[in-house]
Amino acid sequence: MIKANVKYSIEAIKDEARQLVCEGIVCRRQPIYNLCKSIPAREWNFMECELEESGFLFRDPIGDLIGHEKWDND
Repeated sequence: MIKANVKYSIEAIKDEARQLVCEGIVCRRQPIYNLCKSIPAREWNFMECELEESGFLFRDPIGDLIGHEKWDND
């Protein structure tokens, strides 16, 4: 049996969360935990570890994870 060692960077997780917000699947005010509904279970465990290592709590808002938005046309 081969076990895949998948490692997700915090930047990849932020990009995924940003994409889900842009698509309207989640909103910035929802807790980070809501991301697990849109991410396959087999990948969530790896992402969960990376989030914890980076100091994010599952109750933190997604907005804290993805940071501020940049607007091109103010």
